[in-house]
Amino acid sequence: MRPILCLGGALLILSATVATTPADGSEIPAFARRYRASCQLCHTAVPKLSGFGEAFAGNGFRMAANEPPRDTIDTGDRLLQLSRDLPLAIRMDAYVNAYLNGETKADLQTPYNLKILSGGTISKHLSYYFYFFLFERGEIGGVEDAFVTLNDLAGQPVDISVGQFQVSDPMFKRELRLEFQDYAIYRTRVGLQPTDLTYDRGIMAVADLAGFTITAEILNGNGRGEADSNRQFDNDPIKNVFGHVSRDIGPHLRIGGLSYYGQQRSAFGAGPFVENTVWMVGGDATITAGPVELNVQYLHREDDTPTFTVGEARATTNGGFAELIVHPAASRWYGVALYNLIDANRPLLDVRLGAPGNVSRYQAVTAGVGYLLHRNFRILAEGTWDVELEEARWTLGLTTAF
Repeated sequence: MRPILCLGGALLILSATVATTPADGSEIPAFARRYRASCQLCHTAVPKLSGFGEAFAGNGFRMAANEPPRDTIDTGDRLLQLSRDLPLAIRMDAYVNAYLNGETKADLQTPYNLKILSGGTISKHLSYYFYFFLFERGEIGGVEDAFVTLNDLAGQPVDISVGQFQVSDPMFKRELRLEFQDYAIYRTRVGLQPTDLTYDRGIMAVADLAGFTITAEILNGNGRGEADSNRQFDNDPIKNVFGHVSRDIGPHLRIGGLSYYGQQRSAFGAGPFVENTVWMVGGDATITAGPVELNVQYLHREDDTPTFTVGEARATTNGGFAELIVHPAASRWYGVALYNLIDANRPLLDVRLGAPGNVSRYQAVTAGVGYLLHRNFRILAEGTWDVELEEARWTLGLTTAF
């Protein structure tokens, strides 16, 4: 049996077995200042959220859905709620990476990321969140997350978000992971097709119904790139759709399933347009047992014309990850392990470099430890072995927010 099928079978078995709901939003130190509370209230190890932090984000950055306005200015206008101070926070990540592949080289990525974040309430049911990369891998990164959320539409347990967000957010949030190593399957692209499960512009609806959490997204399908000469972000009239359903089964297991469908029209060259149809299906699960958390993801993807060339062969991609987190409740130490596997019949976008590559398979194993020096200052040590390249990467790093 091929290894990718073994992975798929293992993840499906795990999905039918023990977990906490994935994080619903991102908390920032501005909220700790607003409520005069410790970051520990919403985070286990920054930036990973606790159960309370998930609920806080789900309430539109409020302690409770019916919470009265806090730290606001009395304007005398019942239709205007203004915060006394604009909530802002800074996050910085810095790393030292050493690479071993026949020869040894080291890279001081200090800093690696520097971003400014803001989020809060606009009214009783409206809230917002965004962050801007002041510095990302040596460049101005621009806006990534930026959305407005309406909570409890018409008094029902339905939330609507409009803006830019990660398509994969209903499953596992990349921004809240504890590893330097990424969830590679979410970034995977094939050929010239721009669709992946990271950032896109669109509308997201989340509903709680009969014990299920149901998410539906309508998306441009071409990421967060710049507008074209016509000031349009989407170069075709076609919209992509994403759906996810999850359910808690007892206190220790969450299982979920996803589907994605879309089409993308070529926007280059002469002659008639060529369209690529992309679809994905998959499953995910979170299992918890005391201080141990296991997160698993499996994804199957097909593109019929990924390079927009008439008559080309269909591209098929399978992959996923398994992540283990061990964090005793009273400890400032934690341990992580992450396994990534992607197998395709066509060259992938290089998940290491974020650029077109010439490999159709990616497999990497990561293990690391971290320690909370302070509630808002975390250090980590991590090692990753790229099985296909036979290359090791050792990482020392820090994450802080204030």
